[in-house]
Amino acid sequence: MANEAKKIKLQVPAGKASPAPPVGTVLGPAGINLQEFCTKFNDETKDKMGDILPVEITVNEDRSFSFIIKTPPAAFLIKKTCKIKKGSVKGKDEIVGTLTEAQLKEIAEIKLPDLNCYTIEEAMKIVEGTALNMGVQIER
Repeated sequence: MANEAKKIKLQVPAGKASPAPPVGTVLGPAGINLQEFCTKFNDETKDKMGDILPVEITVNEDRSFSFIIKTPPAAFLIKKTCKIKKGSVKGKDEIVGTLTEAQLKEIAEIKLPDLNCYTIEEAMKIVEGTALNMGVQIER
């Protein structure tokens, strides 16, 4: 039975990947060249500095690798847009920020490629649910 490629998922700050933890501790045991990964990742993400980007790394048997960079998490985009450090501890019972309909649509457009939906309206509903659970209300 042949070994299949191994998939590893990480969230890394754009343009700031380094062989230090958490990248090194996760990718080191996989046997890939950490410096090569960090250089490639940083080159591809330097235009998105400041964002946290999920990355899905496929490690092959011969220790070669490829990776796919996803869109930033909805919660990160909501916090960035609302200029808040963190979401509410009590969920929707405690309001910590507000988003306009236009801001909600902008976040949904960014997230659409990675969401399990086809229209911007469906994406807006998903992002709105995340926002409400973080204590961010939507101005209509």
